[in-house]
Amino acid sequence: MVAESDNEAGTQWAALAGVTAALAMFGAAQGLSYLLFTLLMQRQGLSPTLIGLSAAMMPVGLLLSASLVPVAVRLFGARNLGVGCALAGALCFFAIGALQNWVAWFPLRFLIGVIINPLYVLGEVWALSLAPPSRRGRVMGVFNALMGAGYAAGPLVLITVGTAGWPPFIAAISGFVLCALILCAVSAKLTGFEDDGQSFGGVVDFARLAPVLLLAVLVSAAVQQSSYALIPVFGSAYGLPEAKLAALVTARSLGNIFLQIPLGLAAERFGGRAMIIVCAVVTAICGVSLPVLITTPFAWPMLLVMGAVGYGVYTMALIELGSRFGGTTLLAGNAAFALMWGLGGIVGPPGAGALMQAIGPLGLPAVIIGLVTLLVAFAFYRSRLR
Repeated sequence: MVAESDNEAGTQWAALAGVTAALAMFGAAQGLSYLLFTLLMQRQGLSPTLIGLSAAMMPVGLLLSASLVPVAVRLFGARNLGVGCALAGALCFFAIGALQNWVAWFPLRFLIGVIINPLYVLGEVWALSLAPPSRRGRVMGVFNALMGAGYAAGPLVLITVGTAGWPPFIAAISGFVLCALILCAVSAKLTGFEDDGQSFGGVVDFARLAPVLLLAVLVSAAVQQSSYALIPVFGSAYGLPEAKLAALVTARSLGNIFLQIPLGLAAERFGGRAMIIVCAVVTAICGVSLPVLITTPFAWPMLLVMGAVGYGVYTMALIELGSRFGGTTLLAGNAAFALMWGLGGIVGPPGAGALMQAIGPLGLPAVIIGLVTLLVAFAFYRSRLR
């Protein structure tokens, strides 16, 4: 009996490692694609406006397809949907490479957003379901750290293979195919959770169950994507050169990778809900410090921490989601998370950019501080109601 239990645990950890590896491969392919599209469209002489509109097609696809993921899981099964979407992603990149037409890239990038959404949702649901409850914090910390590492590895792959011809597209296609193969290899442990006999309405119903978690995801997405897009603009206003601005953005990304595991361990001790508030408060402190420290050497550690706790709000929300819900409710919750992440990415950068245009560079930290203050206030309000 003990040997059988140990074997079951070993199989579960192997499946968890497989899911994490599969999503890291998918992340690398995605990380490669963002820079690749920009460089190719610049080479074709397209305007920044068209490049930005093209880039927006993917998050629009994510946003519009989020509520359809639970329905798709019921129709096709989680494993079949995940493997099928990974292979469809490979086909999309093959079509993009074959067409080399920026007009065709608009619908194709929208389609990629629709296709990769189930991979985001199912990857997180599988990780939450497979993780032992007592170790869920560190597991999700590792999961998100490796996802971040995958995204960071994408541009490095592009530097290696270049942007000319088929090699960059073959690298992206390979990432999606490897994702599908790994999911097939660990399929024995990736079924069953999606149909637990519960009747649940979906994304809208979940919003009534956990509004704080959904607001946390929206705030994390808005803060993260506003910071990535506008810290170079913010730093330029203080006279920083482009090379240093790029390095500061990289430092912020490293926080996403290296500090998620310690945050996950803290969540195991203090709880995901409490750590959401802690990460939000520290993010606000970093926002206040941003204009003071941006021209000093302290900008490096400050941005490292800011990247960690800004994304940590999302990681803590995931951990809390996994500890409170299971089965179809967990699936609907993850789909709602994808919806809110897409919404945060759409409203955050334009809102912060508009405020910066109105009041100057201080508009960025003002948006960051305002968003996390709203989250903390709403979390305390819901706690009093409960």
